[in-house]
Amino acid sequence: MNGKDPYVILGVSRGATEDEVKAAYKELVKKYHPDQYENNPLKDVASEKMAEINQAYDEIINNIRNGEAASRESTSTNFDSQKVRMLIQTGNVTEADNILNSVDPYRRDAEWYFLKGSVCYKRGWFNEAYENFNRAAQINPNNAEYNAALNQLNNQRGGQMNGMPSGYYQNRNQDACNCCCDLICLDSCCECMGGDLIPCC
Repeated sequence: MNGKDPYVILGVSRGATEDEVKAAYKELVKKYHPDQYENNPLKDVASEKMAEINQAYDEIINNIRNGEAASRESTSTNFDSQKVRMLIQTGNVTEADNILNSVDPYRRDAEWYFLKGSVCYKRGWFNEAYENFNRAAQINPNNAEYNAALNQLNNQRGGQMNGMPSGYYQNRNQDACNCCCDLICLDSCCECMGGDLIPCC
């Protein structure tokens, strides 16, 4: 384009949306289209201008679309599942959660929901943990690890939280029986992820 800035040619900012670029392009086409210059000494100039406008439009649209694709790729690439599992095992749930939250919602698979459930469990958010384990099992019903985590947490809940709003946990008893049940469930979840909270179990 002979070094000319395509954004200047179209009269749009570098942060313009695709719709804004298209609108600017249409206005310039109305003004410079060669068909309007039949039998006019400016026809050749209009043709050159129109070619310049077309090239600028194509370049900007490609920039926008390539930028969006790169952005989607950077935010939705498959996360390192093993790294997240290790972070959860070592108690770095905040870092694990940050990695999980950076994944595009449209790219979250069964593994993502299982690990998100594990993070929630570690934080004591049992209702959210159940919802995520349940979603993982729905997406991949044949995965024994996901089903085991869901069943263990479902047994622990004892049906007390079914239908409760997210984040609400009712009747969390502090007696020794429930404490043991909590530890057994946590040990099962750890074993599902390769750890072992209670070596004798």
